[in-house]
Amino acid sequence: MFAEHTLESAPAASRRAMESTVKRLGHLPPAVARLATSPHLLDGFLKLSAMFEQTTLEPVAREVVVMTIATRNECHVCVAMHTGKLRALGAEDQLIAALAGQEPLPDERLEAVRQFALEVLRTAGGVGDEELRAFLGHGYTEQNALEVVMGIGTYTMSTLANRLTRAAL
Repeated sequence: MFAEHTLESAPAASRRAMESTVKRLGHLPPAVARLATSPHLLDGFLKLSAMFEQTTLEPVAREVVVMTIATRNECHVCVAMHTGKLRALGAEDQLIAALAGQEPLPDERLEAVRQFALEVLRTAGGVGDEELRAFLGHGYTEQNALEVVMGIGTYTMSTLANRLTRAAL
């Protein structure tokens, strides 16, 4: 169905993003090769994910958001990629296993991020005052709350696209 593009076979408008990915990672991930079918989706995802990486949420908290979306949406590509990223960040195996199993996290502050992300999804953004206060009560800010929404949007797009294109690991 969906082609796994090379730099030569991809739509011209996707090639710059693909080349940038190869330069940054040293290879072209199969998911990127398939998303290249839509230059707009590929470029949008890469830009949004780079912007999400620049948010004020600490790196492991960002990965909690990503893994919460990836496991919820059953995107095995994202789970594998972001498990690797968590390991590179020094995350403990217990945290990674809990995220993969969609279970409460051993770190209370990170669990607050996971619970908040799930509540944003459950309520389509209509998070109640009590739930928002609980998130903020763990030292997060209103800016962080909006950054969680950004991560949810960014990784909902990629998980759904990866599943649709049947991207391989």
